[in-house]
Amino acid sequence: MDMKLEVVVVPVSDVGRAKDFYTGLGWRLDADFEAGPDFRVVQVTPPGSPASVIFGTSVTDQAPGSARGLQLIVDDIAAARTELRAKGADPSEVFHDAGGVFHHAGTDARVPGPAPDRGSYGSFLSFEDPDGNGWILQEVTARRPGRLDPSVTAFSSTDDLASALRRAAAAHGEHEARTGEEDANWPDWYAAYMVSEQAGTEPPK
Repeated sequence: MDMKLEVVVVPVSDVGRAKDFYTGLGWRLDADFEAGPDFRVVQVTPPGSPASVIFGTSVTDQAPGSARGLQLIVDDIAAARTELRAKGADPSEVFHDAGGVFHHAGTDARVPGPAPDRGSYGSFLSFEDPDGNGWILQEVTARRPGRLDPSVTAFSSTDDLASALRRAAAAHGEHEARTGEEDANWPDWYAAYMVSEQAGTEPPK
């Protein structure tokens, strides 16, 4: 049975302020439901995300600002930082972790700058909402083997697809340089490369 992450509940002290913050980042407002003065549910969804975020009144007993390690992925960490700053967040500088596998808790073991080889999964930044709930952005450009089923490859947004096409174009340019000839079947090569990148399988030669 599939079990898909649908919603993450974030504890906030001021629902209106949180709504303004998250929608100001460009997150889609899905619902704002009130049932009396003591119950309010606001749902927002980050661009391209299949899972949503809920906050409100009487939706969690967590202390406002106590959520940590809320994780989002992007395919360009530098561009994401620029966008967050432009939309009113205060993101950290891009960093990678000294351990090189995942980020430590808090700010421990942060090394300034992206991962040395700009490898997928290796670069991060952090930001907080007005209550102090902590978010981490992680740059993922190619999935590890077995992470996704190549038969169900999908792109969550036009920006996501465009970024994949740009990476395929760059890789195809290197492919043509190696072969020394123009590839008339480039659409097939692009498609195979984009599917392999998502699924973590062997790219076309």
